[in-house]
Amino acid sequence: MPLDHLHKMLRYRAWADRLTYEAVAGLPEGAATVSRATIFGNMLRTLSHTWVVDDIFRAHLQGQPHGYTSRNTPEPLPFDELWRRQQAMNAWYTEYTHGLTPEQAAEAVTFEFVGGGAGRMSREEIVLHVVNHATYHRGFVADMFYQVPAKPPTTDLPVFLRDVPPE
Repeated sequence: MPLDHLHKMLRYRAWADRLTYEAVAGLPEGAATVSRATIFGNMLRTLSHTWVVDDIFRAHLQGQPHGYTSRNTPEPLPFDELWRRQQAMNAWYTEYTHGLTPEQAAEAVTFEFVGGGAGRMSREEIVLHVVNHATYHRGFVADMFYQVPAKPPTTDLPVFLRDVPPE
């Protein structure tokens, strides 16, 4: 995959995350943390999970141990802290990919999954995974908006391509 496509996908991710976090911040008090019928229990824990997975794969890309024994934080992070961390994480991935050559992007990284088992992905596959993974879980958050009830933001890729000018 050409690196400009990775850069575009990371811009999409940052845009969609911004819309999602802004919409969650605009919900009534407590709506993001109320228990809901979803795998991570509420909106904040779902968003926290995506940040943790980003952090795990960042460690894989850096060849460092991540120290996680779970795919979420032991205790929920405050919303503002999580949003600050997610913005920093999105910036890290953007900066990281801008420093890659096509050969480095295709290079395989081996790692151990948190749940056990060996993994092997190219650097570009890891970046695509974190973008896709976040999209998947933003869908869970969008579903929880309807449980509030509230309308979730529209974070589809075609809307990004229509509304956000290319770099």
